[in-house]
Amino acid sequence: MTDAPAPTGFDALQSLSSNPQPDAVVHVRKVDAQGRSYATGKRKNAIAKVWIKPGKGQITINGRDQAIYFARPVLRMMIAQPLEVTDRLGQFDVVVSVQGSGLSGQAGAIRHGLSKALTYFEPELRPVLKPHGFLTRDSRVVERKKYGKAKARRSFQFSKR
Repeated sequence: MTDAPAPTGFDALQSLSSNPQPDAVVHVRKVDAQGRSYATGKRKNAIAKVWIKPGKGQITINGRDQAIYFARPVLRMMIAQPLEVTDRLGQFDVVVSVQGSGLSGQAGAIRHGLSKALTYFEPELRPVLKPHGFLTRDSRVVERKKYGKAKARRSFQFSKR
């Protein structure tokens, strides 16, 4: 008869669980009949539908070239970030349909959708994109205006006399 001490703390909790090791989530490649991956990206009130397929690196937004649609270089750089981080710049043709919000929100939605589409096309890119925050939906939206206020929180100017 051995006098082994009873497990305490975390070891005791682990022995109680019915499934000792949780199964790791396996991400499967999602490609349609034309060899494209599709994902939806969102930011503020913008919704971007993104299709990627292997190609020459052409990015088309609402039927126009990205340089015409986004005149500001900062917004074009935002869109290209997932491709740069994964070293896939110039390897995929990207077709985007985006609506709602302004140009900044639309660029954020495209970046989110493009990142998701890349992980659907190549699931092994997920650990590269996740730490940069490209797969997380930025949930910040404009706060609504309240009655009795000039804006959402701004009060009207106060005057004693």
